[in-house]
Amino acid sequence: MNAETRAGTAAEDRAGILMVDDMEDNLIALEAVLGSFNEPLVRARSGEEALKALLRQRFAVVLLDIRMPGMDGFETAAHIKRVDQTKDVPIVFLTGSDTDAGYAFRGYATGAADYLTKPFDPWVLRAKVSVFLDLHRKNRQLERMVARERRQFEQLSAHLDELDSELSTHPAQEIFALRHHVRRMEETLRRMRNA
Repeated sequence: MNAETRAGTAAEDRAGILMVDDMEDNLIALEAVLGSFNEPLVRARSGEEALKALLRQRFAVVLLDIRMPGMDGFETAAHIKRVDQTKDVPIVFLTGSDTDAGYAFRGYATGAADYLTKPFDPWVLRAKVSVFLDLHRKNRQLERMVARERRQFEQLSAHLDELDSELSTHPAQEIFALRHHVRRMEETLRRMRNA
């Protein structure tokens, strides 16, 4: 892999961290804790802004405040989980320590991957976000590997089709046996692709 390809791959692996909170002080605190990751930090001041941001770019994790005017964190999470493009983005709920004990259960039931109370321990938040960033990178690598294998299978299948066409013009008994082997290889490829 050359340097340009590695740089492009590294850029593809990057994904933002979406911070959703209606309070400016909370967003500043999150940026201070997460800024050293050197990943894009994207702010949203409402659930509506968060949904728009999620449709514009990929995110490794969403840090979502529960108490917001208008669409609260639970409603925002429910919308995120309903859209195919965003349903797999992990959500970490952030809320004040004086909130209802049922909030944690409701958050997990909505599809949250985790739940932290404010004021949060910066090291705990960094550790959790780090895990989601690593998972995102590994998922992107896996997607590229699967796409590469699919392209290789398609190329091999095309070569086998060409060989079969070429062999069909030679009616000799030996070629009949070769065509039989080609068909068996094609069948194996089909089974592998379906698996």
